Amino acid sequence: MTVNYLLMRLKYGLIVPKVSWLLATLLFLTILGSKADAQNTPLISGAVGFLTTTNGGVTFLQPVISPVAAVPLGEHLLVESRAYIGDFIAPKNGNSGPYQGDFFAGLQYLQLDYIAAPKVTLTVGDFLTPFGTYNERLTPIWISNFQDAPLIYPIGNQHGSSIGVMLRGNAYSTSHARLNYSGYFSVASNVKQFSGERASGGRFSIYLPDMRLEMGASYSRLLQGQQGNSEGVDVWWQPYRVPLAIRSEYAHGQHAHGYWVEAAYRLSQWNGPDSWLGRLEPVFRMQQTFRNTPGQGDQLPAVNTQRADFGLDYHLPHEVRVNTSYSRQFASTGNTNIWETTVTYRFLFPAWKGRSK
Repeated sequence: MTVNYLLMRLKYGLIVPKVSWLLATLLFLTILGSKADAQNTPLISGAVGFLTTTNGGVTFLQPVISPVAAVPLGEHLLVESRAYIGDFIAPKNGNSGPYQGDFFAGLQYLQLDYIAAPKVTLTVGDFLTPFGTYNERLTPIWISNFQDAPLIYPIGNQHGSSIGVMLRGNAYSTSHARLNYSGYFSVASNVKQFSGERASGGRFSIYLPDMRLEMGASYSRLLQGQQGNSEGVDVWWQPYRVPLAIRSEYAHGQHAHGYWVEAAYRLSQWNGPDSWLGRLEPVFRMQQTFRNTPGQGDQLPAVNTQRADFGLDYHLPHEVRVNTSYSRQFASTGNTNIWETTVTYRFLFPAWKGRSK
């Protein structure tokens, strides 16, 4: 299941049929900054993409567009939002019959940031839950190396986003170490486009610039229904002199726990990053989940599962990227082969030309 399709299911259910409110929201955000000067002009970014998945011999298609709006309101306020609009095209009977599309659209977050100080930001609204690293950093289709989210992704993320208040910033910073924090409280909401659960939590991390190493710990507490805790740790490392990125997370929830480890090596050391070989980026990810109790409808695998993902990404000129991958998933319910291809085009432009002061 793709990252953003999973986000839509966590947040809204299977399908979000109306898009008029979404377009109106994005238009309203840009109008807010209509009197901005050149430095505070609203920015529109994001990507368009086409995704294909063949899982167990059945092929699914997804044309998508995921725009992002960043609208400054003076020197201390910033409105941010990201939408996801797509069509999930699959066989009508699940694995046979004619193909049919299920259109879905929604805002993945809509938040107001107040930059209270250079190292302190207060956020209110619907924001991505700061649990682990994947949710906030790797869910955009133009960033993630694999089309599918890690198996443990739902642990600690509730609906993918939280509705409430978040405080984040830098607690300590030198040339050798930086301590960052984020903490949030979210409220229960049954509003169709802004559903959420009552919860609290946050993440604390340390970054060591000399080693290009980051280590973090996350915690989340569900405060409604079947209350429970989720804990997680993450490690990212990008060594000097080598175009290698290693990312990993471990998470433990009420009913399951697991991990994922990903390594990506871009072949830019051969004739530079713009050569035909330097644009290639082999990627590998290993992941496992372990069930503490039987499946609870929590979007996690119902049984112990392990999966190996092998990817090959190609970075074309003009912000075009092609991701291909093969995955082998092992579980007591059956083993599966998964083939995926993603083509994305990244865009970035100002909403209009800013005015000079």
